[in-house]
Amino acid sequence: MSPPRFVTPDDVTFIRTETPYRQIYDVREYFAGDIRPEDRVIDIGANVGAFCIRASRMSCHVTAVEPVTTDLLEENIRANKAPVRIIRAGLGNGKPCACSWDGSTVTVATYTLAAIIDMAGGCDFLKCDCEGAEWLIRPEELGGIRRIEMELHIPPIGGRPNPALLDYIGCHFDFSIARTPSHDVMGVMGVLHAERRE
Repeated sequence: MSPPRFVTPDDVTFIRTETPYRQIYDVREYFAGDIRPEDRVIDIGANVGAFCIRASRMSCHVTAVEPVTTDLLEENIRANKAPVRIIRAGLGNGKPCACSWDGSTVTVATYTLAAIIDMAGGCDFLKCDCEGAEWLIRPEELGGIRRIEMELHIPPIGGRPNPALLDYIGCHFDFSIARTPSHDVMGVMGVLHAERRE
């Protein structure tokens, strides 16, 4: 399975400033050219907006979830006049949690995927890069999602993979896992590209 990558002109503006963490401006590892205008898109682990801003050129129903880099994410969304709603939180079990990115740590609220989907008004296209928290997703929370682009982590970044989640994806989606992610090799299984079977 290889849907197209982003096909919109890449005229995204990023506020570039010194930070103690990496700012991701390029998201070539995600196949997202098939985002539909009516899709409700959720970007979990939005960093500074590389995915969600580009997705907002294809759909005006985009929600970005980010715990650490949210201030810069907000600036980039404003600079691009992107119709993106931000949830300052992380994917988790619903309890406050310390979330880290490159040594920058904040304590924020976490929400289950079901709660995030509810706040976003639904989800057709899920992009998820949340440093191992993806294994907290309950399989049934993926019901109704048409497309998934998800970085899968293994120790030392994330915990052990959740076999029930992988089994659900295997039963309900056509998928591939690209084994060479573009940003980080240590602790990354690969990038999952999945499309729900009709």
